[in-house]
Amino acid sequence: MTQTAAAATSQEPIRSGLRAWDWPTIGLFGLCIWVLIGGVLMWEVFAALAFCMVVLALVLHSSLSHEVLHGHPFPSERAGTALALIQPGLAIPYLRFKRQHLAHHMDANLTDPYDDPESNYMDPAVWARLRPWQQAVLRFNNTLLGRMVVGPVVAQWAFMRGDWQAVRAGDRQVLGDWLAHVPGVVLVLWLVALSPMSMPVYLAACYAALSILKIRTFIEHRAHEHSAARTVIVEDRGLLAFLFLNNSLHVVHHVHPKVSWYRLPALYRSQRARFIRRNRAYVYRSYAQVFRAHFLKAKDPVPHPLWQEHAD
Repeated sequence: MTQTAAAATSQEPIRSGLRAWDWPTIGLFGLCIWVLIGGVLMWEVFAALAFCMVVLALVLHSSLSHEVLHGHPFPSERAGTALALIQPGLAIPYLRFKRQHLAHHMDANLTDPYDDPESNYMDPAVWARLRPWQQAVLRFNNTLLGRMVVGPVVAQWAFMRGDWQAVRAGDRQVLGDWLAHVPGVVLVLWLVALSPMSMPVYLAACYAALSILKIRTFIEHRAHEHSAARTVIVEDRGLLAFLFLNNSLHVVHHVHPKVSWYRLPALYRSQRARFIRRNRAYVYRSYAQVFRAHFLKAKDPVPHPLWQEHAD
């Protein structure tokens, strides 16, 4: 931090109480829950609209949970955890998401098959031992179409398998995170069972939301010898950028992880050239460009292309 920036920071008033709360994020969280409940209750009257409302609300809720783990909307970590602990998307325990995502923010380890919990790359030695059908599934998963169709299953299987192995090895923290997740799952499923929306339809909406979220994670990182060049910028301003809460400007988020979602676009515009230099022009103008480039064509190989260099 420069002396000027440090001085400016030191002159900012210390915010406390309600003034310290991130009200735009709180308001969006309330709207998200309202849309989710409205979609579930409208199922028998406007089925298609209701399904879309639930899917979009689940995507937005996941993005808001990401905001929570980075310290919004409350200064209190306990308050944030209480807000995000119930996950209507069901698949990922909030506390596991939090621990793994904060570990992912160690930029020096980005894309590492072992040290980056969110890496989609594989150790080439492990890849070579896979059966042909497994390699075929993972190759398909490395296209955008595949990531949206089978990606949720592939990722959930790998995630839960890894956690089960950790629990069997005696990792009480992982077990505790899953146990904290169970009451929320039971509550959500109970409420859905009481609602007009059938359980299979709600579970299909959960899967569809995961599919949409895979569009964001599909493009976020690439293998590159320079860690700063591994993180993408997608200059999209449409619906997906909103649902992802501007996390499409991913390099900005990695450089400034504490900055709220609604401040990221202005921060990017003010330093656009610097961010593009930083990530060696790993830039897409829109998600439409991402679809054109990678819907049927893999962005990367599954085995990490630079793994031997990393190993050295």
